[in-house]
Amino acid sequence: MSYAIIGFGNIGRALAKAFARKGIEVSVATTRDPGSFASDAAAIGPTIIPRTLAEAVKADIIFLAVRFESHPEVARALPTWQGKTIIDAMNTQAPPEELDGLPSSAVVAKAFTGAKLVKGFNHLVAAVLDQDPAVHGGRRAVFLASDNDAAAAEIGALAEKLGFAPINVGGLSEGGLLVQARGNSWAPLIFQDLFKRAS
Repeated sequence: MSYAIIGFGNIGRALAKAFARKGIEVSVATTRDPGSFASDAAAIGPTIIPRTLAEAVKADIIFLAVRFESHPEVARALPTWQGKTIIDAMNTQAPPEELDGLPSSAVVAKAFTGAKLVKGFNHLVAAVLDQDPAVHGGRRAVFLASDNDAAAAEIGALAEKLGFAPINVGGLSEGGLLVQARGNSWAPLIFQDLFKRAS
């Protein structure tokens, strides 16, 4: 299984650190030349590999950590995303009418034709996501939402491998609304920093 993070801002770097802590290789890419952020990637760890966007999208599991407005540009990198799992780690406060009244992740799912989409890792601010998820004798929770149960389970297993406690909140338009902003309203679970105690 191969992994990539598209976007290398605060969220992208925090995700990269989670991979580095566990010694798991992950490609990182932006729309810029990889040489422009190679030193930042090297500073995080040897398993963080700078790539071009065209190279990074070959991965099986891809985190989207770009600005929401930039996701259509990423989606154009492949004619079809069949067989890939996309993790939507973005947040947006775009007005609902700009999104045709859909949850933001449903808009993303339409852009990435053929992909299995999971909303996740977006509810924590970058400074919190950046920290080791092993805290207070337990693990930091990440909420996952998807209309594809197998994809949610796959990303739940990855979240556990990265040291988090995954909590499945259901479909994108069901429990997933708890982790998606609607216009100027942040959803109830966004920015909630919760822990799951070790049993």
